[in-house]
Amino acid sequence: MVLQTTIDLLKSEIPLHQETINLSEDSVTGLVLVDIINGFCTVGAGNLAPREPNTQICEMINESTRVARLFCEKKLPIMVFLDSHHPNKPEDPYPPHCIIGTDESNLVPALRWLEEEENVTIRRKDCFDGYFGSMEADGSNVFVDWVKQNHIKTLVVGGVCTDICVLDFVCSTISARNRGFLGPLLQDVIVYSTACATFHIPPHVTTNTKQVLPHPQEFMHHVGLYMAKERGAKIANELSFVAAGKAI
Repeated sequence: MVLQTTIDLLKSEIPLHQETINLSEDSVTGLVLVDIINGFCTVGAGNLAPREPNTQICEMINESTRVARLFCEKKLPIMVFLDSHHPNKPEDPYPPHCIIGTDESNLVPALRWLEEEENVTIRRKDCFDGYFGSMEADGSNVFVDWVKQNHIKTLVVGGVCTDICVLDFVCSTISARNRGFLGPLLQDVIVYSTACATFHIPPHVTTNTKQVLPHPQEFMHHVGLYMAKERGAKIANELSFVAAGKAI
């Protein structure tokens, strides 16, 4: 009760306005799904996976699946990032997770069908930020090329974790857009809050360890969305397409 009161107080100090956004079918909208993989979402799948079913994560998977199917029906471009680490390259401060070649680094079962869709580009990354994780040795960037080749004007982002990998990717993408690295096309970056989630570590779990920090799920999800908006993203809690003046 005390924690919830504190969270409510903090959220009142940094209120977050979310929008209902209608996406125009007159231009190309791309969808980016970040790290919706077993190692972060499937109960008991790894060191950073939930220990028990989690409502926020389940809702994120369900909504991401719904939106992904809608984008596939419309043949719109989708990029999927998969956290995939080499065993000899730790990602501090986190324990080993999502090792490449293990099922931890694969899409959750509800989204595995994306691997067979022609409009989907899958990119494995070995860092928090999918923008930097898209860089190749020759200096090219798979994500930047994807935006340009598909003439993407609006970008919708969902996935996990709201305040870590999703936020890092959004911040880098907005900075790249502002610098002109993404060409003249990309205008809006939208974080779809219903298709985002983060993890939960209550304070009592961290009492006797210095390596783990408290991470109240509801509040950190709020903070991640707030920080994305502060960087210039739009935050949507409802999303639909508009064709001939009608939302669908």
